Formats: sequence, C-alpha cells, structure tokens
Amino acid sequence: MAHEKATFIGTINRQFDDSFGASSGKIGDTLRIRYPSEYTRRTGSRVMDVQDSVQQSTSLVVATQDGVDMRFNSRELALDLDSFSQLHLEPAMATLVSNIDSDVLQGCTRSTFNWGGTAGTAISTLVAAGEARTRLNRGLAPKGDRRIQVNSAVMGSMVNGVAAYFNPSNAISEQYREGFVARTAMADYYENERVWSMANTTSVTLSTAKLNGYISTLGQTSINISLLTVSSASIGMKFTLANVNDVHPETKQSYGVLKQFTIIAATDVSTYTISPAIYRSGPRQNVTGTGTTTSTNALTWLGDPNSTYALGLMYHRDAFTFATAALPLMSSAEKCVRRTYDGISLRVWQDTDIRNDELLTRIDILYGFAAIRPQWAAVVIGASD
Repeated sequence: MAHEKATFIGTINRQFDDSFGASSGKIGDTLRIRYPSEYTRRTGSRVMDVQDSVQQSTSLVVATQDGVDMRFNSRELALDLDSFSQLHLEPAMATLVSNIDSDVLQGCTRSTFNWGGTAGTAISTLVAAGEARTRLNRGLAPKGDRRIQVNSAVMGSMVNGVAAYFNPSNAISEQYREGFVARTAMADYYENERVWSMANTTSVTLSTAKLNGYISTLGQTSINISLLTVSSASIGMKFTLANVNDVHPETKQSYGVLKQFTIIAATDVSTYTISPAIYRSGPRQNVTGTGTTTSTNALTWLGDPNSTYALGLMYHRDAFTFATAALPLMSSAEKCVRRTYDGISLRVWQDTDIRNDELLTRIDILYGFAAIRPQWAAVVIGASD
C-alpha cells in the first residue's frame, strides 16, 4: 500500500538504503554520497599537467522518524481481512505516505535551482516542460528515467492543450503507482497535489537587489545581497545574476544563458547560502562572468514579489535520493515485524491493553532524503496562484 501511494518517493533513487540495515557495521545516521571526480583537458602539449583527484561528497542524514498510531477493540479485530484493510490500513497508509511524500517533494523542489517556463504565463503546452528538459540536458542528465510532477490544474491545462501527445503508455511497471498519467516528451508525467508553492516575499526592494561583493573563492556558497531592507528572501526563492552565465560541465564553454540559483538558507536579511556552489575556474567550473573585483551584479528573481507559484518539478531519478533505515525489532515484543519493499522499510509493532480490551498498533518509518545531483532537475513555473 505504501509503495503504490508514494507518487514522488517511488520515482527517485533509493539505492543507498542497504547501508543502514545490517546489525554489524553500524554507520550512525549519516551516509556520505560521493560525486564523480572532474578534470580539465590538457591541450596543445605533450607535457603532462597532472591534476589532483579531489573527491566531492554530500551527506544524507537518516534521522526523521514518522508514524501512524492506532488502536482496535475486539469487535473491530473480528472483521474480515478485506474490511479491516479498507477501514484501517488504507487510510493509515494514505496519511503516512502522503505527508512524507509532500515533505520530500517540497524539500527537493526548494533545493532545485534550474527552471523552465515563464512566471505568470499559464502552462497549456509543452513549452515550459521543454525548457526544463533543456536545463536537464545542459546538466548532462541521462536521457532515460525522467519524470515530471505537476498539480491537477496544470495537468488539466496541459492535457487539454496537447491531448494528441498523451497516448497510452507502455510503462506497465508504473501503471499501479498513484498519480501516473502518461509518458511524452522524454518524461513520465505524474499528477500530484503535493507540489511546493513558492511564496515570494513582499519586499519592495527585490527588483533592485544586487550582489554585494564578488565571488572570491572556488565553491563559494555564501553571498551578500544589498538593498534587501524590507524583508528577507524566502528559502527556495530562485534568481539569476546579471552577466553570470551557465557553462557546459565538460567543455566549460558558455551556453550563453544566465546561470540559475536557489536560496537554501538565510543567515540574516542580506546574507544567504545558495545552490549551486559557484566555481569560476578549474575542473568544477560552472559559471563565467563573475568577475574578480567588487561586483554589483543585479539579481533577477523568478516570479513577482508578493506572488505565489505552484511549481512543477522535472527530474532524473538520480537527482534525488530517499533512504529508509531498518528500525530494530524489539526483543520483548511478540508482535513486532519489519518489511522492506522496493527501498521502503516499515515496522509494525502491536501490543495489548487488557484494561480497555484494545490492541495498540504503531507503524513507523525512519528516513532521510537529499538532492544529490540537483543539476539533473528543473522546476516548471506557470501562472501565479
């Protein structure tokens, strides 16, 4: 039941789960995920230009424990299995999975810095999705295993506008996953009401915000933004910097389009942590045009101030990962079971309350998620709410 209802979680990477289950070799609640190394090319010379192998990694913390708690009396337990499942297990799983799916989808959307579409323009064609797909291509995301999550309002508008493209899918394995609609334009389309709504702040100075200072170090993630004097920017708000362009990850040639960023943390009204980290040169270079002197590059925010946008999300499966830990089976519990299916581990624990003639039941999950390759994802923006 949980697997079928996981509209978003069921479509992202879950291959790191096995590191948490073994009784031997406990690794705590943090898993390190390594990125492939990157290098620069030696050109026009037979003399070696040896480079250090710098291993980059990110952390996945599995520390969120959620659950659903229930109790049944003897009369309810006397129901046949089908009735018991319909009356109790189905709504319990719907509540648990829906809330976790929402948290993970919204967290991943906030962490995504690329976007496609035009803020304020309703999505009724495949243009916005095509722009998002272009961002994935420029980030060298593999062409397969791509998905897109949008709410029913956007899906209805898209299906009505491009009905000829939405044909019955051959992806039989996905037909039982909740929200699956069809496949077109290199992605599986899902209808999901849990998409994140980006609420831009009401600051009247957003339109005049500028980068205060220049990018001084490789991999810089902290920036200072001047003229944000009324209210700070919200986590997940996205922007571009004037003259700072995106580059091909391997050739380092400029794409001729502005690099896109997202805010992932705020220190104060003017100091923010952003993603992606900015590399001006070297094997991990991802921008051109940052300059090396005091900079006042203007910021252009995605969307208008005091506006809210329900953001769709296009992504490759490996852009994000979701991991569940195998919760321990309590030795003193006669009815404590754990099951893992397709990377989702749940534990059910029951015990009796003899005073009230009830059976107490708890269903638990211990999980974590991370954006491990956010360059393989892009939000899709349309009209404001």
